[in-house]
Amino acid sequence: MTTPADAFDQHGFDIRLGWGIDGLKALRPAAAAVVVVDVLSFSTCVDVATARGATVLPYYGPAEAVEGYARRYAAVAAGRRGGTGIPWSISPSSLTSIPPNTRLVLPSPNGSRLSTEAAGAGIVTVGCLRNASSVGGALRDGPFPIAVIAAGERWGHAEGALRPAVEDLIGAGAIVAALGLPSCSPEARAAQAVFEAARPSLGEHLRNSASGRELIEQGFEADVEIASQDDRSDTVPVLLDGAFVDRRRR
Repeated sequence: MTTPADAFDQHGFDIRLGWGIDGLKALRPAAAAVVVVDVLSFSTCVDVATARGATVLPYYGPAEAVEGYARRYAAVAAGRRGGTGIPWSISPSSLTSIPPNTRLVLPSPNGSRLSTEAAGAGIVTVGCLRNASSVGGALRDGPFPIAVIAAGERWGHAEGALRPAVEDLIGAGAIVAALGLPSCSPEARAAQAVFEAARPSLGEHLRNSASGRELIEQGFEADVEIASQDDRSDTVPVLLDGAFVDRRRR
């Protein structure tokens, strides 16, 4: 008899899809590869930074400890989005000129947490709309199963309940579509269908999403525009020893 735990791991399919930390916990034990999708904005930030030749260290922990963490790993801690001081932050537009070889610690309650939790689950990478084809192409031949994790957001605060975010559903669907494999769970196929429906107007979808509206109201429309770019990048950021580097520069 199938137990509830078995039912939720989407066994029998090469491509599986989950939401947030609980989805990762359900799929991680069997996963040979994990793709973290946090379109606004962690995954897009990692893509932009690693395309420039930078290294990104995901961080999830107390804010007061991030500087010490950065010193321990000979890195610089990201600044506050839109703040003064350190010019690089969780804002993708702030990373478009990050110097090559910079080691950046990037805190994030969603993408960084998922990346940290996924460590050790075979291949760990991040995907977004910009690099979906590259990530899908790199993983098309396995190993399997592949767990695509839509990060989602949080209601109210970092430890609040998961808020499914349409931009992450679209981004996860872009990864599934790029993988182009027949053995997809219904959850993964549904995400792919959403992406294919949204693809002709990705910018409009992201601008009008709850997350996109929030960022635009805060003055970060450029970040939404960068995150909306379809197949703009050929990076495949992989997590090695706690840091994301572009696979081409390994």
